[in-house]
Amino acid sequence: MENEQIVCWFSGGITSAIACKIAIDLYKLDNCRLIFIDTKNEHLDTYRFLKECEIWYGKKIGIITNENYNSIDEVWYKFKQLNTAHGAICSSELKRAVRLKFQKENKYKHQVFGFDINESKRAKAMKLNYSNASPIFTLLLYGYEKKDCFEILKNANIEPPEMYKKGYHNNNCGKTLCIQGGIGYWQKAKIEEPEKFDKMAKIEHELTNLKGKPVTMLKDQSKKAKKSGNQLVFLKKHPDYPEIKCINDMKGRKVEPLIECNGFCYTNDLIKRSPTELEINFTD
Repeated sequence: MENEQIVCWFSGGITSAIACKIAIDLYKLDNCRLIFIDTKNEHLDTYRFLKECEIWYGKKIGIITNENYNSIDEVWYKFKQLNTAHGAICSSELKRAVRLKFQKENKYKHQVFGFDINESKRAKAMKLNYSNASPIFTLLLYGYEKKDCFEILKNANIEPPEMYKKGYHNNNCGKTLCIQGGIGYWQKAKIEEPEKFDKMAKIEHELTNLKGKPVTMLKDQSKKAKKSGNQLVFLKKHPDYPEIKCINDMKGRKVEPLIECNGFCYTNDLIKRSPTELEINFTD
């Protein structure tokens, strides 16, 4: 067992990076333990960002992972699922389960998470629903939002991860792109990263064939779709389900902000779900 410390969760995103730095400044370097949960599905530039943050912090970031899986695809095919009513199955297996295992096996005083001021209700929900995590939210102490975090990084001469430069609002799963991105996110991917789009479209179809019913990431929130009871949206048309829309049938959307993947996706009920979250295909 490690000595009791402040565990600082580094997700590879902007907000968690600044949350960790503030924790170090507040609680002193020796009292902080920095941890990154590697999904093995990160954009390669994430590791460059991690190393630069290590230099900035003056301390190594420990890396842990779920050794039961060699890739994120294995999770999707094992469960024949992408998103569920409790969030993304990959986030649950590759982030949440790993963090809970770490939490069980290590002593800690508090755990630092990178919720910004716009996620204060999420932070409150986490405090109420996961009190045993003893969470603290260093960004909230200063009222910081994501744009403030970008400015702090700029002043530290650290380049943000590549995913942000591409116009995405998070640094989740850059290797395949994030299954919780929403319609605007995947419309952007179709144009700018067609190989990744095509791969995920193929996975949707293969999972659908294995499960014997549609498995998609997205759904249509229009009144017409809700009334018809047919809300699912494939990335590409599936020949066996011609009645189900694909992303080409959807109106253009902007890429909406998305929470950094930390294993707590959609586990609270204190806030109204954002339009992006509502576009996710939650299934049983």
